[in-house]
Amino acid sequence: MPDRNVTLQVNRNSHGVTRVVEAGLPALAPGQVRFRIERFALTANTVTYATTGDLLGYWDFFPTGEPGWGSVPAMGWAEVVESTHADVPTGGRYYGWFPLARYVDMTVTPTTDGLRDEGPHRAAHAPVYRAYTATNRDTLYQAGTDAEDRHALLRGLFLTGWLAEDYFADNDWFGARRVLVLSASSKTAIGFAHCADARAGIEVIGVTSPRNHAFTHALGCYDEVITYDDVAAIPPGLPIVAIDMAGSGPVLASVHAHFSDRLQHSMAIGRSHHDTPARVSGMAGPKPAFFFAPTQVKKRVQDWGTRGYQERVVTALGGFVDWSRTWLRVQHAHGAAAATSTWGEVHGGRTAADIGHVVSLWD
Repeated sequence: MPDRNVTLQVNRNSHGVTRVVEAGLPALAPGQVRFRIERFALTANTVTYATTGDLLGYWDFFPTGEPGWGSVPAMGWAEVVESTHADVPTGGRYYGWFPLARYVDMTVTPTTDGLRDEGPHRAAHAPVYRAYTATNRDTLYQAGTDAEDRHALLRGLFLTGWLAEDYFADNDWFGARRVLVLSASSKTAIGFAHCADARAGIEVIGVTSPRNHAFTHALGCYDEVITYDDVAAIPPGLPIVAIDMAGSGPVLASVHAHFSDRLQHSMAIGRSHHDTPARVSGMAGPKPAFFFAPTQVKKRVQDWGTRGYQERVVTALGGFVDWSRTWLRVQHAHGAAAATSTWGEVHGGRTAADIGHVVSLWD
């Protein structure tokens, strides 16, 4: 029987609803490649791509052509198994954004370190979201299955946290020396806190659920860890900045109300609490500002040069991935049924903070 594609699609209106779609593999158009997707990470951040897909264009990465159903992008690894591009041979392995599927076809252009998706549906996205890095040209690559799994789970999230922390430092923390981290057990938050903790004179306060309090406290990168109900117990007098990975309107409103004009900057990144009401209007203090990581990348490449930027990223990410082995356990799921179950678990917020799910649509 000819090989067929299997895709896990998500309902764009009710993101906890999924379906498995099976289809034949069409002939490639000129200039295209076919990726065989080995595996990808399913995290709370992956769910955020669904919940913010219409606002930020994540549904456009891999359009399904069917109203109401979308293909969520996830970070992972894939191999080129077929190519009609003269300059792209088969056999190359790449790290980047892939759909929750077995295969994906792309129109590509070779780049210095890999490939770029040139599909017209991707043209509006930042270059970093269209890039696929070849393993043999990847300055961040760490060999071994475990390292590849951890990169799928952590690389993108850590770099977002690293760049957010760098943005605060680049702006002298907006005059504050305290930072409040909402959804402190999330992997992006842990990456941020890991970096902020290494700076002298910065107090890092994590805010998390009672269920994740012990785990978050044990990480050691937060000076203090509290639950959401205890935000009002933090002395409001000194200036403070906040970084919000939770995306809960009521929680953020309580932070703004408590600190008011002592809140120097309110950074919005994720929406791990996607089942709570979104941001409310008329909050005290500064208006929440969405952090767009590619903008900080562009600035730092200008400041440090491409090589200087890459050297800093290699050092920071390598150290974080190595440290993750002390607190993050990788769990694998294979096949459509397991992928569907894992999506439901992650979407429902039932995954323990010390677990990272790596999924394959191959049985």
